[in-house]
Amino acid sequence: MDPNAFYFRGGKDSKETSISPPPPQRTGSASSLHKSGHVINHSHRSSFAENLRGLPPSPRNQRHPSFTQAAIQDLLNHPPAPRQHNPRFAGRDWRNIAIGELVSSDDVSWVELDTSVEDATMALLKNTLSNVVIVRENADSPVPVSTFDYNDLNAYILVVVGLAHPSEDFVELYHTVATKAQARVSIPLRDIQPIFRKESLVTLSGDEDLAKAIEVFGSGVHQALITDHNSEVVGILNQLKLIEFFWNEGVNFRVIDDLYPRLLRDVGVGSQQIIAINADSPLTEALNLMNQEGLSSVAVVDNSLNVVGNISVADVKHLTNATSLPLLQDSCLHFISIILTEQGVEKGKDSFPVFHVNPYSTLAHTVAKLVATHSHRMWIVESASPSPSAPGTPSLGPTVFVPTPSSSQTSLTGSHFPSVPPASTLPGSYLSGRLIGVVTLTDILNLFARSTGLNPSDPSEQRARRRRSSSSSVRPSIESARASLDIRR
Repeated sequence: MDPNAFYFRGGKDSKETSISPPPPQRTGSASSLHKSGHVINHSHRSSFAENLRGLPPSPRNQRHPSFTQAAIQDLLNHPPAPRQHNPRFAGRDWRNIAIGELVSSDDVSWVELDTSVEDATMALLKNTLSNVVIVRENADSPVPVSTFDYNDLNAYILVVVGLAHPSEDFVELYHTVATKAQARVSIPLRDIQPIFRKESLVTLSGDEDLAKAIEVFGSGVHQALITDHNSEVVGILNQLKLIEFFWNEGVNFRVIDDLYPRLLRDVGVGSQQIIAINADSPLTEALNLMNQEGLSSVAVVDNSLNVVGNISVADVKHLTNATSLPLLQDSCLHFISIILTEQGVEKGKDSFPVFHVNPYSTLAHTVAKLVATHSHRMWIVESASPSPSAPGTPSLGPTVFVPTPSSSQTSLTGSHFPSVPPASTLPGSYLSGRLIGVVTLTDILNLFARSTGLNPSDPSEQRARRRRSSSSSVRPSIESARASLDIRR
């Protein structure tokens, strides 16, 4: 099997924007105390009992949670960065802002159904603004028929290297695609559309107000095509871009801004149903897990469930050339180290993206990290109580860690990259903690929508549809793994 047949030329056009995010300090404390004057009457000596009656309550009873040592260190390492607010949104009700004001035609990149997978991948790597290209029938058609993104690229790679397990209806198709790839035959997107686990295209008019968009995205939809009055695509809006808008302009929208200082444990966002992968597991298992579960990323944990990193579908951009083939059989931890090394070369300095928060993190702190890392989710880790009078990490329900079964379906050839040290020695692992939950862009947008009187649908329905669209032949293996291998903490 020729490893060069599976991958694409180049693959270095895209730059990753994964940085250590700045925890925010959006609103300063401006409270003032108004104390009434006390008149002291020296003609009467108060008894000890009388003095006790007028004692003020202990300041401890009204004490706000203080920062943990880790939080203080985090603030020192990542001071808040100034945000530039757009003056054209000042004083406006966000629900009356048109969707078209948030998008640009620069986000739109087209390919055709007869475009080769290789050329479509090159277009995807170049489009760093929206991380998706729109597929149409031919160059003369303005009508989108599908999209091509990193989820699709991941699914294609798994088919080509023989790691996908299709249902009986698609066995012949998968075999044909793999055979053509080995023979270096150009494969058009038209031929592999059934491989992709696609959601229905969501289209919104640029003239509609932002209230419509936040209801749609708060219901679990990840992206939408924005059209003009002629039904032509003029932009792409996704969850991350919407979150960035509310983060940058939040101070102009008081209802949204008032949510930012609140703690995650108090606003009730996030889930304790966690799907993660062990740092020592092969990278192929992480890719399969994201493909089968319809996930954009998975947490990478050590044997004590401490978060040591994050792998997203966008990271498959590091697998688009022949020399990266050995990474598929190496560990997830090794893959993370390779990504960090490449980022260090690009930026000229070491960096370690922070993909975790804790129940005592504010919503502002969480959103700032999501925006800075361009992530779809933040992992919630255990944290010590921030003050002696406060309880420990709250019980948020059962935490479900879903390990993946050992993969023995394939044997890849090729030299290994140099080995890496244990997960516990990876930079930043000691700063995290034990994985207990996850908070996503959907969770936050759903909170914004509900807090402003809108009625988004239950995001779990959209997640269920996304998972049902996966191959039915794969699902039983995952479900059986959950039944027998769930580790509840």
